[in-house]
Amino acid sequence: MGFATLLALPLAIVALTIAGVLGALLARLPPDDLWTALSAAETLFALRLSALTSVAALGIALALGLPAAYLMARRRFPGKLLLDTLLDVPLVMPPLVAGLGLLFLLGRNGPVPALGMEFLFSPAGVVVALAFVSTAVVVRTATAAFRSVDRGYAVAAQSLGASPWTVFWRVELPLAARGIAAGAVLAWARALGEFGATLMVAGATRLKTETLPMAVFLNIATGETGIAVACALLLLAAALLMLVAMRLLGTRRGERFSRGSAAGCGPA
Repeated sequence: MGFATLLALPLAIVALTIAGVLGALLARLPPDDLWTALSAAETLFALRLSALTSVAALGIALALGLPAAYLMARRRFPGKLLLDTLLDVPLVMPPLVAGLGLLFLLGRNGPVPALGMEFLFSPAGVVVALAFVSTAVVVRTATAAFRSVDRGYAVAAQSLGASPWTVFWRVELPLAARGIAAGAVLAWARALGEFGATLMVAGATRLKTETLPMAVFLNIATGETGIAVACALLLLAAALLMLVAMRLLGTRRGERFSRGSAAGCGPA
């Protein structure tokens, strides 16, 4: 057995496993049954709630994450290394653990209800859970995007009298936009597929806090395979669209880099 064959065998196993998983999902229901499940009221509710809550969570993640990322990328201050590590904790924290912490924070004896705000076991709780897990993704990817921007552009703008606010909005944010957009896609994907934290914070109530992942869980638990498969396929379709978006963003970014490199290597 040659070296190339030894390399190809693991690749074939991985590829066939992925293809098998996709095929098993797609072949589970006949077309008529699948259409019935896709058009069911429960499926449509879960789709609508997932879309609304994930978009709301992404908006919160961008509003909080972009300023935080810019500060982490461009400023030095005491405790920055510790804070940088803390910001990564949600990325590695098990979702159920994150949800448990949010449950205690937002629960009856926590500090948040004392301020007159209630989030538990409601669509608002879904948004909070999704925002918690997706904000860390925005912070990490946006920090990398801002750091990739040549600091010389900001220095040049400041030398021409631009304020820090103008430098951020007119110079560095546009230059980092493609990396930020890629991070936003990742954050939305994380929010759309989140299950563990949502289960702990918002519960699993049909037609109230039932997102697409929650619908898969509830219907598999009760033997309603049709709706579970329909919701799973909707999540899969969204994931494939996000994958295409990521590839397009990466390709265009690479093309821009190549054009810039070619221009820089041209004759003086």
